[in-house]
Amino acid sequence: MRRLLVGLTAVTVLAAATACGSSSGSGQPRDSGPSGGTTTVKVGVVPIVDVAPLYLGQKKGFFRERGLELSLTAAQGGAAIVPGVTSGQFHFGFSNITSLMIAQSNGVPVKAVVNGIASTGVRGKDFGAITVKGDSPVTSAKDLEGRKVAVNTLKNINETAVRASVRAAGGDPDEVEFVELPFDQMPAALDGGRIDAAMVVEPALATVKSRGGREIASALVDIAPKLTVAMYFTSTRYAQQNPGVVKRFREATAESLAYADAHPDEVREVVTTYTKIPPAVLEKVTLPKWPAKADRTSIERLAELGERDGLFQRTPDLDELLP
Repeated sequence: MRRLLVGLTAVTVLAAATACGSSSGSGQPRDSGPSGGTTTVKVGVVPIVDVAPLYLGQKKGFFRERGLELSLTAAQGGAAIVPGVTSGQFHFGFSNITSLMIAQSNGVPVKAVVNGIASTGVRGKDFGAITVKGDSPVTSAKDLEGRKVAVNTLKNINETAVRASVRAAGGDPDEVEFVELPFDQMPAALDGGRIDAAMVVEPALATVKSRGGREIASALVDIAPKLTVAMYFTSTRYAQQNPGVVKRFREATAESLAYADAHPDEVREVVTTYTKIPPAVLEKVTLPKWPAKADRTSIERLAELGERDGLFQRTPDLDELLP
């Protein structure tokens, strides 16, 4: 889940790039139905397991049936995808929900379109967890007080998750020393003793476990049961100008999510077509859940925690942000 959970700043997000062309010959694709021909939409994604439903949906023809052709472009994370969407480089993008709330609170015109991924809601069997070395004295999230914990981005969803776990265990999250580290560097940092714990997601979680590491908390589950972690989004301008395309993208993506949720073997197979995750690691990866609809209650809880942690310039307007 490399770079999925990336923090945003107003300066980064508002530094918009020049809009790219599209299949319609203008800055945006035509807002026409299947009878009007095929519309190509550009989607910014992160090359991780989470976006497998889009690749499956394209393969199965769910988008083509609705007159859409996906042009999928890999980006490092939300810091590149959000400004890409708001500038018109991408028509849709994939980002964790906290990054979208941060963007909106900074005045960035983003609009969530359809669900992306969710936690499994099962402790000990989720795709994200707080991990330590096998011989670590840390046995619970409370023990993280005074220790160094890695998150991929400071002041974003993973730090919020760790803080939630520490509170749930009776500890003080302000006593935790958070450090920023890319997911793929966390297993080695744990092994080398440079950090005491790491909030990892797949496939880094499978890597840590393969090296003898262990989970001490299912941090995403500690935020809320079946937490909505990420969503596909567009710009408010694009949503207003192309409601038909947005509707068809939402419907095709929802069908793709449901299909992926019901066909895990096909998910693992399609992941090999766009990532470099070794097959041996991929077999051990815990897949997220892909419900067709976002869980509003869990997002509200995430917003409350983000407010408490000081992530927002102003309180996010979920009625405006969510579909």
